[in-house]
Amino acid sequence: MYTQLDIESHFDGKLKIAYLNQPDTMNALTKPSLGDLKDFIKECSNDSTVRCVAISGRGRAFCSGQNLDDAFTQGNEHHENDIIRRIVTDYYNPLVLEITRCKKPVVALVNGPAVGAGAMLALICDFVLANNKAYFAQAFSNIGLIPDTGGTYFLPKLLGRQLANYLAFTGKKLSAEESKSYGLVAEVFTEEEFNSKSMEILEKVSNMPTVGLKLTKKAFAASYNNSLKDQLELEGDLQQEAAETEDFKEGVSAFLEKRKPEYKGK
Repeated sequence: MYTQLDIESHFDGKLKIAYLNQPDTMNALTKPSLGDLKDFIKECSNDSTVRCVAISGRGRAFCSGQNLDDAFTQGNEHHENDIIRRIVTDYYNPLVLEITRCKKPVVALVNGPAVGAGAMLALICDFVLANNKAYFAQAFSNIGLIPDTGGTYFLPKLLGRQLANYLAFTGKKLSAEESKSYGLVAEVFTEEEFNSKSMEILEKVSNMPTVGLKLTKKAFAASYNNSLKDQLELEGDLQQEAAETEDFKEGVSAFLEKRKPEYKGK
């Protein structure tokens, strides 16, 4: 079904991992791969069995950014001065919205270099787990472009204005450890431990109260634009919604009975 992705399923289908699967180009993004990834995220969001989603890359890279050959030479039906805008609006923007609106946690497993749109593909996910050999680079300025894939929205919020400007203007490579120190990456593991440690975290998230995580994600997203008063009102509404789930009842029962809860994601 997904010609540009390699899909893995774990934990009885609770976890789905999509691997960008063009290692010869360091998983450079193409229109087909962007479309596949958007469809994959949407399908996982609407599949009640899936409770956690991850994105990674096959080979030595996570993603090297946009494949320029694909952008300029393959199936381009637009005038030359309209190519980039159409790719951004038709392919990147729908993917960003699918990831940020996904009803399940979306985790980036950054196994190697993440450059340009590849860096932002990781950073728009709910959190990032990185191999210590990975690095992140906002390389857009190197070819005279601006950060896209949500970059101009998320980078100032994640880093603050000065550091966002600095990284965007210079294209500086940040190591995985540097990225963690700046709050861009949640955890960094050695190359040898990356797979096993990441799977431990993904298994935990896959067994958490999924609706509660979805509502948390929704509340955090709203906080970017809400006043404190509006955010507090939203917290009340979403907390009530969370309290009406089966998982909340299971969590309370397990606490009172001094046992480990068994959440169903409902």
